[in-house]
Amino acid sequence: MEATHLPVIAVVGPTGTGKSDLAIALAQNLNGEIVNSDALQFYRGMDIGTAKLAVDERGGIEHHLMDIMSVREEASVATFQAQARERFEAIRAKGKVPVMVGGSGLYVRAALDVIDFPPTDPQVRARLEAEVKAHGDGEVRRRLAEVDPVSAARNLDQRRAIRALEVYEISGRAFSSYMPQRQYFQPAVQIGLNYERSALHEALEARVHKMDSKGLAQEVAGLLDSGLREGKTASRAIGYQQYIDFLDGKIERAEAIEQTVVATRKFARRQITWFNADERVSWLDPTKPGLLDQALELVARTQRN
Repeated sequence: MEATHLPVIAVVGPTGTGKSDLAIALAQNLNGEIVNSDALQFYRGMDIGTAKLAVDERGGIEHHLMDIMSVREEASVATFQAQARERFEAIRAKGKVPVMVGGSGLYVRAALDVIDFPPTDPQVRARLEAEVKAHGDGEVRRRLAEVDPVSAARNLDQRRAIRALEVYEISGRAFSSYMPQRQYFQPAVQIGLNYERSALHEALEARVHKMDSKGLAQEVAGLLDSGLREGKTASRAIGYQQYIDFLDGKIERAEAIEQTVVATRKFARRQITWFNADERVSWLDPTKPGLLDQALELVARTQRN
């Protein structure tokens, strides 16, 4: 298969299913380079808690959009869309195939699909956040129900409810009106990895304990010195949030581990729900033999079609 004629390949699915290993194998077999779509792996120093592969674990494959932000910065889906598509074109220009990997669902869609992103205004958002802080979110939710009942009916968390009202105040359009259609921006194939839930849950628990033994607490302590606590995205990351509480003396280490396990399992369920909703994802079981051959066949089938 010639790389120049292949679609963008995206390896997706819940955390802990071996997406990075498959992406590297595909890139090695198809003359590809990897584009990261795990939003937390954008952050420099967030290595253990995001299961980021070290350079010597990347199979000699060039990886893009990793370690590009400080923990103080806030990740932006719209910015990522532009960055990912730039990398796709740069990889194509070298005669190679882009292989994107990561389980951040909205970021995957941003890179692959035709999406019109709603505008943002930090001043409007800051005003709404101050209002909520002073008076609670009742009034914000009431106004949102008036102007965007579809979004209001989705029972958004407080941050997303503020965002939805911010969009309406800026654009006069309901946040829900920006919801994309499932239409690829350019030819693509999505390969999803998942396996039996109880086995996945056991693997995720073991993974969290391994992160702890590798020094997650020390990693978080070092990142606190770099401004982790001030970062809106990074400070809320699973594992990092719990270990901040541990380092602050709010909970014991065992509780930080247990809370991280529970949060990781819940996150995996949300990822499965997200990607299951996209009928274009072709699912494979990474615990069964022949995974790479099956994935290569999916790519070849897309090319034939």
